[in-house]
Amino acid sequence: MNFSAHLRHMVGTRVLLTAVCLAATAFSATETLFSNLSFSVAEGNAPGQLWVFSRGDVTSGVTLLNVKIGSTGSIQVENSEQEPVSDSLTAVQNGIFSDVFAEHRRIPAVKAGALGLVYPMFGLDNSGNFLNPEGFFSVRDINRIVETPLELPTAAEDLDSAMLYAVSGFAFDSTNATLWIARGALGLTGYNISKGANDPKEFRLLLNSSKKKLDSLKLNSSVNLKKYTEIFDVAMHPETGDLWMATAKGLWILGKDGSLSSASKQLDSMRVTGVWFGGKPLQIIAETSALVKETVRGGLWRRYASAKGDFSKVDFLDLKGKAVKKDIYDNADYTVSDIAFIGDQAFVAVRAVGASESGLLKLDSKGIQPYEKDEEAAWLYGFEMGVTDRDEIIVSTTSFPIDKKIMGLAIATYGNGISVSADTGKTWTPILNRAKVGNNLGSVRMVPSVIVADGESLVSYKVSKDSKITIEVFSYDMRKVRTIVKSAPRPADASRSTNAKEDFWDGYDDYGRACTMGVYYVRVKDNHGHVGWGKVMTLGGGK
Repeated sequence: MNFSAHLRHMVGTRVLLTAVCLAATAFSATETLFSNLSFSVAEGNAPGQLWVFSRGDVTSGVTLLNVKIGSTGSIQVENSEQEPVSDSLTAVQNGIFSDVFAEHRRIPAVKAGALGLVYPMFGLDNSGNFLNPEGFFSVRDINRIVETPLELPTAAEDLDSAMLYAVSGFAFDSTNATLWIARGALGLTGYNISKGANDPKEFRLLLNSSKKKLDSLKLNSSVNLKKYTEIFDVAMHPETGDLWMATAKGLWILGKDGSLSSASKQLDSMRVTGVWFGGKPLQIIAETSALVKETVRGGLWRRYASAKGDFSKVDFLDLKGKAVKKDIYDNADYTVSDIAFIGDQAFVAVRAVGASESGLLKLDSKGIQPYEKDEEAAWLYGFEMGVTDRDEIIVSTTSFPIDKKIMGLAIATYGNGISVSADTGKTWTPILNRAKVGNNLGSVRMVPSVIVADGESLVSYKVSKDSKITIEVFSYDMRKVRTIVKSAPRPADASRSTNAKEDFWDGYDDYGRACTMGVYYVRVKDNHGHVGWGKVMTLGGGK
């Protein structure tokens, strides 16, 4: 089952099994993350803090992690707090892996003053899929997540799909206390909180690029939205305070004085899907991406804020430091998931359209830096370069201060939680559902305790001394259906001895068949005569 089908299957499960969802939520609240399926990682409010949005088979929510650098240089989790979101709402739209449009393949998140951290918010459509844009989540603090609907103008009824007005970008103007929201065909929404987060003023603007002006969109007006230019992303210029807009017809600037101007002649005729600011010296990075005759055509562009010239395409360098002639970005069908900045470096998280390939592009002042792979240059830093310790999809990245001296880098992955680096990407520490397990093999926990076939329930245990471990799964009538590992070496560990790469059950038996819906028992044995038992429920499904 592919990723999008898996997500659709999970959605159907959520609707049918509310009671199971509630039970799973209560269990998950004791874990580090809601799930190892993490979709967004963002800088917290203090050094060492990270916000993570993760979504499991039956529940999703926000985790606030506090991390520090351990004595060996690896990252340690000091503590974590969680808050689930409503079972009928999530920040993850179901086409995040299958959608070909770049603006739909990421989860924007930004800190917005009194609103806290904001994420997009999706509800269920008539088919039971999370493809109905509802507004945004306002994470005021870890114990208070406010569901914030956005008004839907009458003009939206003329659009072919609700996803055409999905939230795809945020920017916060702290001077005017306004959250700017990119809404595709519905243009730009302003959410002003100058009178307080509980007394907002919402207004809507449409970009008339041919006349170079912004028109007001009234709630009950009938408007031909095809005459206006779609807005896919927004970003605040950190030095000038201007609002930059990535649109279907170039890159535009809304000045503090209300003036509207093009930001780039080079990009005027292009479908610009993303814009990012960051780094020292300040960089401006833009992405272009369009579907042309069933092929995604795109590019990565940059200019420095202090430079007088226009944007130019980012160079991909060979092993000798020279720019290669082939357009690697377009040739690989990449789209940008997120960008993190540390000093003069930008770490660009990309995914290939129609494939599971993902990773980080390391961009410095000269261009995208390569590494050697079988005596040829390769540019995607992922599993092979140790960014992830399992070959999972990277979907988000951020930089954040770990302490007063060290800037950290974090990534979120679909399947392996998050990973954090304290040395600018040279080494990484994965952070999974690693709540401490007690009583050695007397206590075995399954995380999560409810899955569907193709999901993953981590077998969580610890042993008091180095051991050889056998893990087996039994049906309710104690018939063995699966051997996960046999006599596999596992070290003693104060928290867990679990090897996350191997010690999980995916809901299948030894013959590759999805097990029927029900409760299953998991037995963990070591070679010292100790035995532990865990319990997990599968909701069935599968290939």
